[in-house]
Amino acid sequence: MKFGVFLPVSGRAASRKTLMEAARQAEQLGYDSVWSADRIIIPWEIKTTYPYSKNATFIVPPARPFFEPLTCLAFLAGCTEKIQLGMSVMVMPYRHPLYWAKIATTIDQLSTGRLIMGVGVGWMNEEFAALGAPFKERGQVSDEQLQLLDKLWKDEHINFHGQHYDIDDIAFSPKPFQKPRIPIWVGGESKLAQRRAGIYGDAWFPYFVRIRPDELAKRFDNVRRSAREAGRDPDELTFACCLPIELTTKHVPQEEDYLKGSSAQVADALKKFRDLGVVHIGLQFMIPHYPERQEQIERFAKEALPVLRS
Repeated sequence: MKFGVFLPVSGRAASRKTLMEAARQAEQLGYDSVWSADRIIIPWEIKTTYPYSKNATFIVPPARPFFEPLTCLAFLAGCTEKIQLGMSVMVMPYRHPLYWAKIATTIDQLSTGRLIMGVGVGWMNEEFAALGAPFKERGQVSDEQLQLLDKLWKDEHINFHGQHYDIDDIAFSPKPFQKPRIPIWVGGESKLAQRRAGIYGDAWFPYFVRIRPDELAKRFDNVRRSAREAGRDPDELTFACCLPIELTTKHVPQEEDYLKGSSAQVADALKKFRDLGVVHIGLQFMIPHYPERQEQIERFAKEALPVLRS
């Protein structure tokens, strides 16, 4: 099983220096990937329920910086040598597919094939409104983008005629460094997201899932079923996820749906995901103070990674 860590792209810690140090530290410690979250703007008032926190509110205040993620990954492509560079996840309707596909392909070329393109449909109504992006149709728009993306990365003469995008006889070059394409990891936890991953994705990539590992595995079965119904080989799909993690110095009572405890405790909890077929986990260390977060990232690498890879 592979492990990655989230980058400090937002909050007080976000800076050129911390980004570069975080990516290089992760590479030196033996992590397999680093991950950048996506946010373009943060409204001062957010009425939309945030599905990934206990109190259902977004965790980054609007006055805090939040770097553009693809730009960060392009920068880090030149600061690192071997670690994979991941998006978790890019909200497709925020950007035109020709534009973001070109950026993704450029990063993949410049990093010599280290990009993982996590994609999703988004959740924040207010951010959609500010960007002039369609909120109610975001699923349909995203599906159409993924259909177009497949042509951009494979065809020489590209024609596409859909409900939202209409393209006649264009070229798209260069193609991705990775063959047959940059891996597309589809985020989202709903049945529609599971179906989207099965039809279009190379992996299902749910985020901050507070459910038992066995229930998560049942949902991946739905992904595989959708792939089979679409005429794809379900064995070609990867099972991955992002999880919040809190390391403690002592053993603590365990919650079945939350990663918290000593290095030994979280390693035992992560083995359950490995046994169910999860092959790549992005870890978001939840401690807000950045120096302490760095310490936890280092401690996990030294104490838990060897156990999980033995």
